[in-house]
Amino acid sequence: MANSVYKINKGVNNAIEFKGLKAQYIWYLGGGLVLSLLLFAILYLAGVNSYICIILVAGLTVFLFMHVYKLSNKYGEHGMMKKIARRGIPNVIKSNDRIVFKGQSVSNQR
Repeated sequence: MANSVYKINKGVNNAIEFKGLKAQYIWYLGGGLVLSLLLFAILYLAGVNSYICIILVAGLTVFLFMHVYKLSNKYGEHGMMKKIARRGIPNVIKSNDRIVFKGQSVSNQR
């Protein structure tokens, strides 16, 4: 009987991480970089000075990197989605009808 060597994949259920960015923040950064490239192309074709285009787009890209890394470190893999979902939960639930507390359904009443 031959000895078999099996590789164990230990990261099956782990979130994707690339250079410190977790999960959806990789997509946010990629989308932002594509938008900054498009902004540079639009400004360049509009006739804006090349140095001004480079400085403006480079500044916005540096801000994008800092902001996305800050969000990734602050909220983590699911934190930002949880924060957005928490907005949909009401602070107070008001009921002007006591039928909820009587234990009867509305359809049983006449």
